[in-house]
Amino acid sequence: MHSSKLAKQSRYFLLKRLFDITVSLPLLFLSLPLFLLIPLMIKLTSKGQVIFKQKRVGLNGKFFTMYKFRSMISNAEQLKSELELFNMLDGPAFKMKKDPRVTKFGRFLRKTSLDELPQLWNVVKGQMSIVGPRPLVASEIKDMAPKHFFRLKVKPGLTCLWQISGRSQIIDFERWLKLDLDYVNNCSLLLDIKILLKTVPVVLSGFGAE
Repeated sequence: MHSSKLAKQSRYFLLKRLFDITVSLPLLFLSLPLFLLIPLMIKLTSKGQVIFKQKRVGLNGKFFTMYKFRSMISNAEQLKSELELFNMLDGPAFKMKKDPRVTKFGRFLRKTSLDELPQLWNVVKGQMSIVGPRPLVASEIKDMAPKHFFRLKVKPGLTCLWQISGRSQIIDFERWLKLDLDYVNNCSLLLDIKILLKTVPVVLSGFGAE
């Protein structure tokens, strides 16, 4: 029974990897015009690098560098400690309503989720999946309780149950964890496809984005 379960998991992860490549490569190709336009707009509206790189926690706790289009001022990480008092979550993650570090164009990028486009490269490299729990910042892993580590059994993803259930409107970290736990316990290719399909209207409407 145990070997049968392992074989089933292996098939799922293989199919999931094929699914990730099948989705991410065409999306990267179709997004090429945006990869030219967005960096130009970032350069015209604020100082700093176009791509924001940050250490995140991946599969089995392995660190990787996650990419995003920069949506904050260049010294945002240095200012984070000054804003901890305004963290809306009671867990290791940081979430702040109307974060003053976000640039004007950055708010547009976040509202449309276009800041996440470079993470398609993380998917191609095998560090992330299209669907999976959002990756926590590497510096926050020291604050993770043992019950949080179930999130590391699968690769982090671009979208997840949290993404289609309210995103930044969910300020209860335990509810966020519950959604991730539901995904990890019930993950399947069919569930991944359902989440991806539900993500499209959520992103287009900007629902729950902050």
